[in-house]
Amino acid sequence: MVIQPRKRRRAPRGSGDLLRDQILDATTELLLETGHAKAVSIRSVAQRVGVTPPSIYLHFADKDALLDAVCSRYFEKLDEEMQRVAADQPSTIEVLRAQGHAYVNFARRTPELYRLATMGEGRPGSDVDTALNSSAFQHMRAAMEALIAEGVYPPGDATMLALELWTAAHGVAAILISKPYLPWGDVEEFTDRVLRAVCTGQIVSGIIGTDLEPMETIARLKGLADEFADGGKP
Repeated sequence: MVIQPRKRRRAPRGSGDLLRDQILDATTELLLETGHAKAVSIRSVAQRVGVTPPSIYLHFADKDALLDAVCSRYFEKLDEEMQRVAADQPSTIEVLRAQGHAYVNFARRTPELYRLATMGEGRPGSDVDTALNSSAFQHMRAAMEALIAEGVYPPGDATMLALELWTAAHGVAAILISKPYLPWGDVEEFTDRVLRAVCTGQIVSGIIGTDLEPMETIARLKGLADEFADGGKP
């Protein structure tokens, strides 16, 4: 694949942030075009932007730092999408469900970047870790804290609850991206069933308890269903 350099005029003083954004844009474009981080080099990015490789190193220490920055910006965009859909929801539980849908849909629209951002090799303290801990994940955690405060979810560790939802959303996104040919049926409906099970599962656990064996759980749920069917109160 031949990377065509862009003709670029010398940047004026104080335009370092602009060049940094152009570098990130070029790296993102190359990742989308090649489909793999290994196919993207500092030299190819420099050619795409229209600068020399040393100009890249003025902003990023190495290729790993550059890819971290791309992933960090990706998660910022993901968070923006999740917050956009959350603003239209009537309740906190619907916010959580909508955020899960937004996560999966965003990943499916940008599969190459999603693979890099969530399934690439991570390093503690990297920009990617910082983004995960401060943007989309933190908003999920805030929703969990709100549900606990509202009495919808039982008292618990909001971080762990957010990790559970993130795991479910990631699992759906990853399998839909890697195995699109499986008989999923309507993808939106499939996603909703999984997310609904996770979001409401904590509510059910809070009602019947979390220390029951599977058969005890089934028996208790059947008992509650029978009481409601008979017009009684649990």
